[in-house]
Amino acid sequence: METPIADFVSAYLQSGVSRLHMPGHKGRGPLGCERLDITEIAGADTLYQANGVIAQSERNAAALFGTAATFYSTEGSSQCIRAMLYLSMLHAPSGGKRPVIVAARNAHQSFVLAAALLDVEIVWLWPEDADFSLCRCGISPLQLEGILKRLSRPPAAVYLTAPDYLGGAPDIAALAETAHRFGAPLLVDGAHGAYLKFLPHSTHPIDQGADLCCDSAHKTLPVLTGGAYLHVSRHAPADFMENGKRALALFGSTSPSYLILQSLDFANRHLAEDYPSRLTACAARLEVLRAALRGNGWIVAKSDPLKLTLAAAKSGWDGKELAALLRQGKVECEYADPDFTVLMATPENTEQDFTRILSALGHNPRQKPLLRRCPVLLPPETVCSPRKAAFAPSESVPASLAVGRILAAPTVSCPPAVPVVVGGECISQSAIEVFAYYGISCVQVVRER
Repeated sequence: METPIADFVSAYLQSGVSRLHMPGHKGRGPLGCERLDITEIAGADTLYQANGVIAQSERNAAALFGTAATFYSTEGSSQCIRAMLYLSMLHAPSGGKRPVIVAARNAHQSFVLAAALLDVEIVWLWPEDADFSLCRCGISPLQLEGILKRLSRPPAAVYLTAPDYLGGAPDIAALAETAHRFGAPLLVDGAHGAYLKFLPHSTHPIDQGADLCCDSAHKTLPVLTGGAYLHVSRHAPADFMENGKRALALFGSTSPSYLILQSLDFANRHLAEDYPSRLTACAARLEVLRAALRGNGWIVAKSDPLKLTLAAAKSGWDGKELAALLRQGKVECEYADPDFTVLMATPENTEQDFTRILSALGHNPRQKPLLRRCPVLLPPETVCSPRKAAFAPSESVPASLAVGRILAAPTVSCPPAVPVVVGGECISQSAIEVFAYYGISCVQVVRER
């Protein structure tokens, strides 16, 4: 497959042109990548009004993903999430009322902040799982149907996260059917699942009925940090495609990284050639590793094919303690909390990486689960809109002293960037217990008058 963006940069380097344009390093510097770092000069196309090499590369990506359109983001899935909410608002008739989005509670904080910026009302879908975790939200089509029936008007969209940080996912196909039956498009934060399209059996959200989906290409494909896709389904409303660039431009920098654009461009070639077979081989290698770990007494949670999610607490360990054990064996994990330790692999990992995991963990000396569970977060009372809370005067207070206060903005680390309490909600005692469990010591609350 052609790489029009990368080819343009290569030709520019060979031309020997004097760089009397931004950026200021002029192609020279200590990192070594400066020579490839250009801006939107003549012939380089313009990301948000693309009609040249960028548009051609995006069409290549759309062909690979089987979409009506795939647009590039150089600011991660966060930019795409904001764009998805904006597109759903443009599409839905408001009737002068605030738009409503029905969302699974394990949404990334970029969704919550976008809702604040756009003044969206959120109706939350709470997890049906018995074991609470901040990262996951098991919901069913029947649960979604019940919420949609109770709404006085169709929502602007239904919003899901799949895969989540632990590698779980709800039944997207059934949830898409339910949402569409009530006239609502389905939006999916698929930041962790770009590669799913290229396995022998695709479970990518677009192939399961999502109308819009964002993928962080950099999380699971050989792409520089910040490279992401906004996908528009072939079955989505036509205005999603027509306004896609407009939506991304509303939230994006006018100086997008041309290094990231080249990286996304090269990813098309990889995906068109041998990368799908390498993905399949990597998933198979991880399955062998999972079996070996189970044989050594470790409990491995169900996850998407490229995640290794260790159920640390059920294996007798705190997840962060287990991450430290892996670190001693020269393995750095993606995420750890009191219950889970998550490792993410791609075909770029070597055999040594996998053998190090098995060597670092060895035989689990602790066969009994930890006698503690994550406190269950009870649905908080909503006092005001996320927008009103975000723009109100605020102050930072110790989380342990915040009972009864109104959260101004989410306080959570990334990863996983899933808020415990959302702006505009009253902080309850159960929220305080969850804050303590996840090590959140301070929260930003609306200042009392």
